[in-house]
Amino acid sequence: MRPMFVDTAAWVSAADSADISGPLVRQIRDQWLSEGAILVTTDYVVDEILTTIRFRLGLDAAEAWWRQIEGSTRLRVESVGEARRERARLLFFGYRDKDFSFTDCCSFVVMRELRIRRVLTLDHHFRQMGFEVVP
Repeated sequence: MRPMFVDTAAWVSAADSADISGPLVRQIRDQWLSEGAILVTTDYVVDEILTTIRFRLGLDAAEAWWRQIEGSTRLRVESVGEARRERARLLFFGYRDKDFSFTDCCSFVVMRELRIRRVLTLDHHFRQMGFEVVP
């Protein structure tokens, strides 16, 4: 089973029925899962997702999202931890011409470490770092 990274923007889009990109994001996610992919994200992304869904859609929606992913055998949540956070810090301050979030930099580090090339996201920063962005 090959891993596929999923970023905050895609998770939130999939959770928000009013988001115009939601149907396509859900279709791609479901296709990946049907092909046997394991979805990978980070604890920092989970933090962003829960906060964004809570403020955009409400606490009940955030709780529903959590229940959906909790204990899933098809989702691996990678912990950023100290060593990865330090490598992300170097990226964050090293790319002065980009406006990467720190969470994005943590995702880049994890993706590189795990040799994950494809990412489901609506965030152009992943393309800037050379990853294959879907859609």
